Amino acid sequence: MTAAARNVTSSKLIKGATGDWEVIVGMEVHAQVTSQAKLFSGASTAFGGEPNSHVSLVDAAMPGMLPVINEECVRQAIRTGLGLKAQINLKSVFDRKNYFYPDLPQGYQISQYKSPIVGEGEVIVDMPDGETVEVGIERLHLEQDAGKSLHDQHPAMSLVDLNRSGVALMEIVSKPDLRSSDEAKAYVGKLRTIMRYLGTCDGDMEKGNLRADVNVSVRRPGSALGTRCEIKNVNSLRFIGQAIDHEARRQIGVLEDGGTIEQETRLFDPGKGETRSMRNKEEAHDYRYFPDPDLLPLEFDQAYVDALARDLPELPDEKKARFMRDYGLSAYDSGILVAERESGGFFEAVVKRPDGSMRDAKTAANWVINELFGRLNKEGSDIAASPVSAGQLGAVLDLIADGTISGKIAKDLFEIVWSEGPNADPRAIVASRGLRQVTDLGAIETIVDEIIAKNPDKVAQAKAKPTLIGWFVGQVMKASGGKANPQAVNELLKTKLGL
Repeated sequence: MTAAARNVTSSKLIKGATGDWEVIVGMEVHAQVTSQAKLFSGASTAFGGEPNSHVSLVDAAMPGMLPVINEECVRQAIRTGLGLKAQINLKSVFDRKNYFYPDLPQGYQISQYKSPIVGEGEVIVDMPDGETVEVGIERLHLEQDAGKSLHDQHPAMSLVDLNRSGVALMEIVSKPDLRSSDEAKAYVGKLRTIMRYLGTCDGDMEKGNLRADVNVSVRRPGSALGTRCEIKNVNSLRFIGQAIDHEARRQIGVLEDGGTIEQETRLFDPGKGETRSMRNKEEAHDYRYFPDPDLLPLEFDQAYVDALARDLPELPDEKKARFMRDYGLSAYDSGILVAERESGGFFEAVVKRPDGSMRDAKTAANWVINELFGRLNKEGSDIAASPVSAGQLGAVLDLIADGTISGKIAKDLFEIVWSEGPNADPRAIVASRGLRQVTDLGAIETIVDEIIAKNPDKVAQAKAKPTLIGWFVGQVMKASGGKANPQAVNELLKTKLGL
């Protein structure tokens, strides 16, 4: 889908002083390849080592050192391309991208230019409002990362750490198909999800393992594309959204004041929430690309690609469709459950009992999303750190299903299991702490009679307005410590109140 072809709803347009504007966004996402060694050397890619402790002679650009391609990085790039439903190019070429920077010891970056390893593809992004956005992928190419300059370690000098120099990156270039900051954030989030499923990039933006260059332009709806500005190295989804919103407003302000937009590179300042100019097009680099003479063209056959394709895991779109089809879940709930590979696996472990029988999927989804994910988010943890296992949560659901406990008691039980950890047995806790639901109609009837006797005015109101029965249910549940069977309470109240 081209940038000009997409119809945009009025809610996506930005109101300016002189009318509506449309923002056009394209992304260049840099994803660090998950591999033990760098792209062209055997040096470690481990994060957090002492400065310059993961540097080979190749990474340091010592004279006579020649790069040797790391096949694992090639495999990971192909697998990512397959996950993006993209064209895999059986022949690609590595080029030298020439520029000077202190943490680039070679004086050039080995990248891919005209002949990338992966061609056009597509990512489907599901928005919270139910809209589906198709984002075209222009290309994916492999390249080296640069090192890191440290400017705050010494009052008079900048220091250079080459641990990151030579680490493999996948640069994933989108077409200008995004029309809002929310779409851009959702797109990068979906890319990260796909790569995490594949195991090709861990997506850790705090460590710099996933970062984005954001291209932003504005135009009047339906008119030609405007001049774009590129915002470099944005390293969080929140900052991506803020950078786009600020830059779009800045450009609209310039144009409405009669000015023109210069094509330039800008940086986002998170502290101020604004972009600032880094260099304009007059200062832009001419990188003088040419094929790297030390590396032959990269070639493999279709059988190699097919073998990798056969071993791909179930990807999020396919898993979401299966959850909707097999478990009868909504698109929204399915989308939440498949956002991380581990979350989908946890949900299925809750639904499927060890004997192969199935629990109610919708109930399981509600508990996983609302109770478990809600508590994990509150604690700032992820599913891997959950103190409640899928087996324990499944046991809680079984206790609800067989009438042993009510939904209210179940929430109390969940809190106990959460605090006691993986060795806690929900059934044993219910037995030892007297949490079993009261199903004795005689005991429940006694409580119901007491509540009715104490509240004759409420009785009269309920007979006039039957929905007020909920007040009586709440009082009975409170009096029973949440142990009365809610269904039995409802039936008794209806009978006693003549509803």
